[in-house]
Amino acid sequence: MNEEMVLQELEALGKERTKKIYVSNGAREPLYGVATGAMKPIVKKIKINQLLAEELYATGNYDAMYFAGIIADPKAMTEADFNRWIDGAYFYMLSDYVVAVTLAETDIAQEVADKWIESGKELIMSAGWSCYCWLLGNRLDHEFSEEKISNMLDKVKNTIHDAPERAKASMNNFVYTVGVSFQPLHEKALQIANAIGIVEVKRENKKNSFLNAYETIQKEVDRGRIGFKRKYVRC
Repeated sequence: MNEEMVLQELEALGKERTKKIYVSNGAREPLYGVATGAMKPIVKKIKINQLLAEELYATGNYDAMYFAGIIADPKAMTEADFNRWIDGAYFYMLSDYVVAVTLAETDIAQEVADKWIESGKELIMSAGWSCYCWLLGNRLDHEFSEEKISNMLDKVKNTIHDAPERAKASMNNFVYTVGVSFQPLHEKALQIANAIGIVEVKRENKKNSFLNAYETIQKEVDRGRIGFKRKYVRC
C-alpha cells in the first residue's frame, strides 16, 4: 500500500462524531475522525513500514500521523527523526501518544526525553515526561537509575505548579507512574504526590482539570496493582 491508498482507507473509516471529539481535544484539519481500533485491519496489511510512516506523518493529517506511529520502525529512527516528528506534533495527542510512545521503543529514549524535558517548550516537555511514563510502565525497574528517577521526582515537586499547562499533566502522570510502576521509589512518589497536592491544568474552551496523583496512586494500591508493567508500549 502507498500513501494515497492508506489515506483513502482512513477516510472511509472516518466518523463525524469521532472527528468532533478529536477537534475538541486540539486536532485540526485535515483529519477524518478514525477510531484507533478501526485502524487495525490496515495495520495488519502493512505491518511495519518506516518509509510509509514518514510519508504519512508529513501529511499533517491527524489520523495519518497517528497511523504513522503504529507502523513506524522506532529502531530505524534517529534523534534527528524524532526531533522532526516532535516539531510536527501540534497538540498533545500527537506529542504524548504518538511521538513519545514511538520514542519509548528505542534505545535512545531516555537520552532524547531528557533533552525534551529541558526544552522549555510545552508540548516537547510534555512528550519528554510522557516518554518516561511509557518507559516506566513497560521496562523492568533495573533498567533505570534510581538516583535519576528520584531527582526527577524532586524536579517535579519544585517546578510543576509553574510549568506550562500540558507539561503539568504529564509531570503529574510521571509521579503517578513512578508510584505505581517503579517499586524502588513507590514510597517517595507517594510523598512527592502528597507534597504537590492538587494540580490545576487550564484547558482552552474546556473546564480546568484538577489532578491528584496521591489519590490516584492510593487507588492502585487498594487494587493491588503496584509493580504493574505493560507487555507492550504501542498497541
